[in-house]
Amino acid sequence: MADKPIKEPIAGNLLISEPFLQDENFIRSVVLLCDHNEEGSFGLVLNKPSILHLGDLVEELAFLDNEVFVGGPVEQNTLHFIYFGEKVLEGSISIGNEIWWGGDFDTLVENFKIGKFQTHDVMFFIGYSGWAAGQLSEELSANTWIVYRDKISPKTLQNTPEELWKGLLKNMGGEFKVIANYPLDPRLN
Repeated sequence: MADKPIKEPIAGNLLISEPFLQDENFIRSVVLLCDHNEEGSFGLVLNKPSILHLGDLVEELAFLDNEVFVGGPVEQNTLHFIYFGEKVLEGSISIGNEIWWGGDFDTLVENFKIGKFQTHDVMFFIGYSGWAAGQLSEELSANTWIVYRDKISPKTLQNTPEELWKGLLKNMGGEFKVIANYPLDPRLN
Protein backbone atom coordinates (compact mmCIF):
# COMPACT_ATOMS: atom_id res chain seq x y z
CA MET A 1 0.00 0.00 0.00
CA ALA A 2 1.18 3.49 -0.76
CA ASP A 3 2.51 5.68 2.02
CA LYS A 4 -0.18 8.02 3.23
CA PRO A 5 -0.09 10.46 6.10
CA ILE A 6 -1.13 8.64 9.25
CA LYS A 7 -4.15 10.15 10.87
CA GLU A 8 -4.63 8.94 14.42
CA PRO A 9 -7.69 6.75 14.89
CA ILE A 10 -10.34 7.58 17.46
CA ALA A 11 -12.56 5.46 19.69
CA GLY A 12 -15.27 3.94 17.54
CA ASN A 13 -13.01 3.39 14.51
CA LEU A 14 -12.41 -0.13 13.31
CA LEU A 15 -8.93 -1.50 12.76
CA ILE A 16 -8.82 -4.00 9.90
CA SER A 17 -5.74 -6.20 9.77
CA GLU A 18 -3.77 -6.10 6.54
CA PRO A 19 -4.29 -9.28 4.52
CA PHE A 20 -0.89 -10.86 5.14
CA LEU A 21 -0.60 -10.22 8.87
CA GLN A 22 0.59 -13.55 10.27
CA ASP A 23 0.08 -12.88 14.00
CA GLU A 24 -2.32 -15.69 14.90
CA ASN A 25 -4.21 -13.37 17.23
CA PHE A 26 -5.05 -10.95 14.45
CA ILE A 27 -5.20 -12.83 11.12
CA ARG A 28 -8.06 -11.26 9.11
CA SER A 29 -9.33 -9.53 12.24
CA VAL A 30 -11.50 -6.48 12.79
CA VAL A 31 -10.87 -4.64 16.05
CA LEU A 32 -13.32 -2.13 17.50
CA LEU A 33 -11.16 0.59 19.02
CA CYS A 34 -12.78 1.45 22.35
CA ASP A 35 -10.12 3.83 23.67
CA HIS A 36 -7.09 5.51 22.14
CA ASN A 37 -5.06 8.17 23.90
CA GLU A 38 -1.48 9.13 24.76
CA GLU A 39 -1.30 6.33 27.36
CA GLY A 40 -2.22 3.55 24.94
CA SER A 41 -5.12 1.87 23.20
CA PHE A 42 -7.80 -0.71 24.01
CA GLY A 43 -9.88 -2.65 21.51
CA LEU A 44 -11.99 -5.77 21.02
CA VAL A 45 -11.67 -8.21 18.12
CA LEU A 46 -15.15 -8.52 16.63
CA ASN A 47 -14.75 -11.54 14.39
CA LYS A 48 -12.95 -14.24 16.38
CA PRO A 49 -15.52 -16.52 18.03
CA SER A 50 -14.32 -18.57 20.97
CA ILE A 51 -15.54 -22.04 21.83
CA LEU A 52 -17.39 -20.62 24.84
CA HIS A 53 -20.91 -19.38 25.38
CA LEU A 54 -21.93 -16.85 27.97
CA GLY A 55 -23.56 -19.46 30.19
CA ASP A 56 -20.18 -21.20 30.47
CA LEU A 57 -18.75 -18.07 32.10
CA VAL A 58 -21.61 -16.42 33.99
CA GLU A 59 -23.83 -18.82 35.91
CA GLU A 60 -26.61 -16.23 36.30
CA LEU A 61 -26.88 -16.05 32.52
CA ALA A 62 -26.76 -19.78 31.81
CA PHE A 63 -30.16 -19.45 30.11
CA LEU A 64 -28.55 -17.40 27.32
CA ASP A 65 -26.80 -18.91 24.35
CA ASN A 66 -24.69 -15.85 23.51
CA GLU A 67 -21.50 -16.61 21.68
CA VAL A 68 -18.38 -15.22 23.34
CA PHE A 69 -15.65 -13.76 21.14
CA VAL A 70 -11.92 -13.61 21.74
CA GLY A 71 -11.44 -9.88 22.25
CA GLY A 72 -7.68 -10.23 22.03
CA PRO A 73 -4.68 -11.91 23.56
CA VAL A 74 -4.47 -9.74 26.69
CA GLU A 75 -5.98 -10.92 30.00
CA GLN A 76 -8.16 -13.68 28.59
CA ASN A 77 -9.46 -14.26 32.09
CA THR A 78 -11.55 -11.06 31.84
CA LEU A 79 -14.99 -10.57 30.32
CA HIS A 80 -15.89 -7.44 28.33
CA PHE A 81 -18.99 -6.42 26.44
CA ILE A 82 -20.52 -3.90 24.09
CA TYR A 83 -24.21 -3.35 23.61
CA PHE A 84 -26.43 -1.69 21.06
CA GLY A 85 -29.28 0.78 21.31
CA GLU A 86 -30.01 3.40 23.94
CA LYS A 87 -27.70 3.88 26.91
CA VAL A 88 -29.20 1.82 29.72
CA LEU A 89 -26.21 0.94 31.87
CA GLU A 90 -24.48 3.27 34.31
CA GLY A 91 -20.82 3.67 33.40
CA SER A 92 -21.23 2.81 29.71
CA ILE A 93 -19.03 4.72 27.27
CA SER A 94 -20.35 5.71 23.85
CA ILE A 95 -18.10 4.44 21.07
CA GLY A 96 -20.37 4.99 18.12
CA ASN A 97 -23.84 5.34 16.81
CA GLU A 98 -25.88 3.46 19.44
CA ILE A 99 -22.83 1.38 20.44
CA TRP A 100 -21.82 1.32 24.11
CA TRP A 101 -18.78 -0.19 25.78
CA GLY A 102 -19.10 -1.69 29.25
CA GLY A 103 -21.19 -0.48 32.12
CA ASP A 104 -22.70 -1.90 35.28
CA PHE A 105 -22.64 -5.68 34.87
CA ASP A 106 -25.27 -6.40 37.55
CA THR A 107 -27.73 -4.14 35.74
CA LEU A 108 -26.86 -5.91 32.47
CA VAL A 109 -27.71 -9.27 34.06
CA GLU A 110 -31.02 -7.90 35.38
CA ASN A 111 -31.90 -6.47 31.97
CA PHE A 112 -31.39 -9.90 30.41
CA LYS A 113 -33.55 -11.51 33.09
CA ILE A 114 -36.47 -9.11 32.53
CA GLY A 115 -36.14 -9.27 28.74
CA LYS A 116 -34.95 -5.70 28.21
CA PHE A 117 -31.86 -7.10 26.42
CA GLN A 118 -32.03 -9.78 23.76
CA THR A 119 -29.09 -11.95 22.74
CA HIS A 120 -28.44 -9.86 19.59
CA ASP A 121 -28.23 -6.64 21.66
CA VAL A 122 -24.94 -7.51 23.35
CA MET A 123 -21.56 -8.93 22.27
CA PHE A 124 -19.28 -10.53 24.86
CA PHE A 125 -15.50 -10.93 24.72
CA ILE A 126 -12.87 -12.74 26.72
CA GLY A 127 -9.66 -10.77 26.81
CA TYR A 128 -8.89 -7.64 24.86
CA SER A 129 -6.41 -6.11 22.44
CA GLY A 130 -4.09 -3.59 24.02
CA TRP A 131 -1.33 -1.32 22.82
CA ALA A 132 1.20 0.59 24.93
CA ALA A 133 1.73 4.31 24.41
CA GLY A 134 2.75 4.90 20.78
CA GLN A 135 2.58 1.22 19.82
CA LEU A 136 -0.58 1.48 17.73
CA SER A 137 0.81 4.53 15.90
CA GLU A 138 3.93 2.50 15.04
CA GLU A 139 1.81 -0.36 13.73
CA LEU A 140 -0.24 2.06 11.64
CA SER A 141 2.97 3.52 10.18
CA ALA A 142 4.04 -0.02 9.29
CA ASN A 143 0.68 -0.57 7.52
CA THR A 144 -0.28 -3.40 9.86
CA TRP A 145 -3.79 -1.96 10.19
CA ILE A 146 -6.25 -0.26 7.88
CA VAL A 147 -8.40 2.25 9.75
CA TYR A 148 -12.08 2.11 8.86
CA ARG A 149 -13.31 5.61 9.60
CA ASP A 150 -16.83 5.46 8.21
CA LYS A 151 -19.61 5.61 10.76
CA ILE A 152 -20.40 2.20 12.06
CA SER A 153 -23.73 0.98 13.32
CA PRO A 154 -24.86 -2.03 15.30
CA LYS A 155 -25.86 -3.62 11.99
CA THR A 156 -22.27 -3.25 10.72
CA LEU A 157 -20.91 -5.11 13.73
CA GLN A 158 -23.48 -7.88 13.60
CA ASN A 159 -22.27 -9.26 10.26
CA THR A 160 -21.15 -12.85 10.44
CA PRO A 161 -17.57 -13.15 11.73
CA GLU A 162 -16.46 -14.79 8.48
CA GLU A 163 -17.75 -11.91 6.35
CA LEU A 164 -16.92 -8.88 8.49
CA TRP A 165 -13.28 -8.42 7.42
CA LYS A 166 -13.98 -8.87 3.72
CA GLY A 167 -17.24 -6.88 3.77
CA LEU A 168 -15.67 -3.81 5.39
CA LEU A 169 -12.82 -3.74 2.88
CA LYS A 170 -15.26 -4.06 -0.02
CA ASN A 171 -17.29 -1.15 1.40
CA MET A 172 -14.15 1.01 1.36
CA GLY A 173 -13.84 0.49 -2.41
CA GLY A 174 -10.80 1.13 -4.59
CA GLU A 175 -7.63 -0.73 -3.63
CA PHE A 176 -9.36 -2.06 -0.51
CA LYS A 177 -11.98 -3.86 -2.61
CA VAL A 178 -9.11 -5.68 -4.33
CA ILE A 179 -7.40 -6.46 -1.01
CA ALA A 180 -10.63 -8.06 0.26
CA ASN A 181 -10.17 -10.86 -2.26
CA TYR A 182 -6.52 -11.66 -1.44
CA PRO A 183 -6.15 -15.33 -0.55
CA LEU A 184 -5.23 -16.15 3.03
CA ASP A 185 -2.07 -17.87 1.79
CA PRO A 186 -1.06 -16.68 -1.71
CA ARG A 187 1.32 -19.65 -2.07
CA LEU A 188 -1.73 -21.92 -2.28
CA ASN A 189 -3.39 -19.88 -5.03
